[in-house]
Amino acid sequence: MKRREFTLAAAVAALPGLLSAPAHAQQGKGYAELAQRAPVDTKPGEIEVIEFFSYGCVHCKHFEPIVDAWTKTLPKDVKFRRVHVGFQSSFEPLQKIFYSLEAMGAVTDEMQNKVFKALQDDRVRLDKPDVLFPWIAKQGLDQAKFETAYKGFGVATQIRKAVQLQDAYKVEGTPALGIAGRYYTDGSMGGGFEPMLKIANQLIEQVRKGG
Repeated sequence: MKRREFTLAAAVAALPGLLSAPAHAQQGKGYAELAQRAPVDTKPGEIEVIEFFSYGCVHCKHFEPIVDAWTKTLPKDVKFRRVHVGFQSSFEPLQKIFYSLEAMGAVTDEMQNKVFKALQDDRVRLDKPDVLFPWIAKQGLDQAKFETAYKGFGVATQIRKAVQLQDAYKVEGTPALGIAGRYYTDGSMGGGFEPMLKIANQLIEQVRKGG
């Protein structure tokens, strides 16, 4: 997904996708080390891995089953979480979906796939609350609780933090991975999804060894 050209209409239409990250371009490495470390939300001895994604990104939809399988192989000291990017204000409706689901503890593999499918395959206008809220109820979730979260301060705070974190990592496209507040990689830098995950594994081990 192109950071500078993306619009909400493109999200709903599921237009392409992955962009190389010129801010991080380093020949032959497949990843970049951040000049200034990004904040992490882990305890001492834990290694944070962040997937930067968007529900409107077609490549993120394709990456979802791959990264889901990968997370199940991660050691216990690795803490994985997702951050929904917000490159423009038009991303906010999709961010609000994710962080409302997260507030309800409803970010499951199944629900992620349902949101991707609704937006990208079925063209359901989940960016519109009058469409989104009944759709949420149809998925078996508490619509009232979702609406409260959607309109609440907590979700707004998470959206603000997400933008700050994507900027700290200098994210230029999705999907992308941030490792321990130190390293960044994406499909373009790594040469594809599977190579990107292999690089992530190497970086996790590097962090574990103190690098």
